[in-house]
Amino acid sequence: MTHRRAVFTMLAVTLMWSIAGVVTRQLESARGAELTFWRSGFTVVVLIVTLAFLRGPRVLWVSLREGGRTLWLSGVCWAVMFTAFMVALTLTTVANVLVTMAISPLLTALVSRFALGHRLAPRTWAAIAVAGAGITWMYAREVSAADARHLLGTLVALCVPIAAAINWTVLQHSRGAADRDMLPAVLIGAVMSTLVAMPFALPFAASARDMGWLALLGTVQLAIPCLLSVAAARALSAPEASLLALLEVVFGVAWAWLGADEAPAPHVLGGGVLVLAALAGNEALALRAAATRNGPSAVAPGTPRNRAGASTKGAARR
Repeated sequence: MTHRRAVFTMLAVTLMWSIAGVVTRQLESARGAELTFWRSGFTVVVLIVTLAFLRGPRVLWVSLREGGRTLWLSGVCWAVMFTAFMVALTLTTVANVLVTMAISPLLTALVSRFALGHRLAPRTWAAIAVAGAGITWMYAREVSAADARHLLGTLVALCVPIAAAINWTVLQHSRGAADRDMLPAVLIGAVMSTLVAMPFALPFAASARDMGWLALLGTVQLAIPCLLSVAAARALSAPEASLLALLEVVFGVAWAWLGADEAPAPHVLGGGVLVLAALAGNEALALRAAATRNGPSAVAPGTPRNRAGASTKGAARR
């Protein structure tokens, strides 16, 4: 994949990821764990067909059997993201979930600092402080609110960026092994998510219309973009992928506002602006510093970036 194609691929990925909230609001009967079960179940079917076509059934089976702890740890992270994301959407607003997930790059910086020994630049510490203020602004109102569901929903949503940060660190650690195929980890995560949700999804209540929407989520919103994001991340520098991934928050809130009449609360918008400004500022400064220090080659296609301040959630999503 060329650099330009990877950029446009990530734009398409964020657009596909962003439809989850507005599509979920169109459902008639399906609720709670049933949403996770059907979405992940459809994802499993699509991934088996797609990966078998791309790799061949035998190669896919060998990859799953011999992937080792790295592949399975990544799969567990995908499972947490797939499950927590849908549960959070049933408890709180789309804006709350998406803005909470936007802190993934900063969490990744912290995880990679302690797990891989990457140093944090001063600008990253400043971004963490600003984002922390934004999150406090967002959650302070939820803590004091009479409806505890919003607070629970934001706490569940927080599991997504935590798992994403661990997943990206795992993927970055495995980048040196050119023969290690990490695409099957998405399938592992989808299978785990389906099995975990199954006992809580019974009895099924989804209508035929709901099944159509859930099939759309499993295919277009989850399976396809997750595979594309893993591929695109290998041709993009970390700052570029991170900045592009932030578009999901913008697209997602806009879709929910326009398609589900779910206007974000002022404190969510205010806190979200601080979080996004901190993230975008941190990554923009990282790009500028890299260009000044090393020239255009610093952001050349496929060049690994090991500085934690330039981390990304690129390949690590619900």
